[in-house]
Amino acid sequence: MTSSIPVVTTRTAEGSALQAVLLDMDGTLVDTEGIWWDAEVSIFAELGHALAEEYREVVVGGPMTRSASFLIEATGADIALAELTGLLNSRFTELIDGTVPMLPGAHRLLTELVAHGIPTALVSASHRRVMDRVLRSLGEEHFTLTVAGDEIARTKPYPDPYLFAAAGLAADPARCVVVEDTATGVRAAEAAGCQVVAVPSVVAIEPAARRTVVGSLEEVDLPFLQALVTGMH
Repeated sequence: MTSSIPVVTTRTAEGSALQAVLLDMDGTLVDTEGIWWDAEVSIFAELGHALAEEYREVVVGGPMTRSASFLIEATGADIALAELTGLLNSRFTELIDGTVPMLPGAHRLLTELVAHGIPTALVSASHRRVMDRVLRSLGEEHFTLTVAGDEIARTKPYPDPYLFAAAGLAADPARCVVVEDTATGVRAAEAAGCQVVAVPSVVAIEPAARRTVVGSLEEVDLPFLQALVTGMH
């Protein structure tokens, strides 16, 4: 899939104040946060280092370069950042060889958004080759636009990925809802001026202004998302 941005002229289903839904990938739509951790643990074991469990909360949801840099510094591993990111991406794709498990409610929500003509973007800190691999399970047809972490100069927690996605969908960020599972992603979405639905995966996230926390995507449907933008929820 290319990273070119299609411009959507019909923003929403008629009568809706919701202009687009922007969704994170790992830990939000697919159950892959544990697989990323397994990849990190196995690579560092081969380098002669055991990863402390508390490192997991630091690396979850972050861009690959930030997570890899932290793990190199924390362990003192003798490996270059570029080499480590390549190894981690390769090990992850090996571990997900086959169908990637979707989280409860994910497929139903994506299908509902498509059925009602709501523009959607998949916005991930994961690199393009990983995203394209996961899209085999998610279904490219569910997304108007996809944005990978290695296609943006500054990825999450900066707002750039979500601003980029909103622009590509010709949507006002304030009329977009972002669905995220980590504090890093939530910070990026809020900095972009979007409404946020947080579905915490590894680390708890507290409710806040313009941020609604739910237990799973099974609690999220189109009327729920529309109400967040119109201020009814």
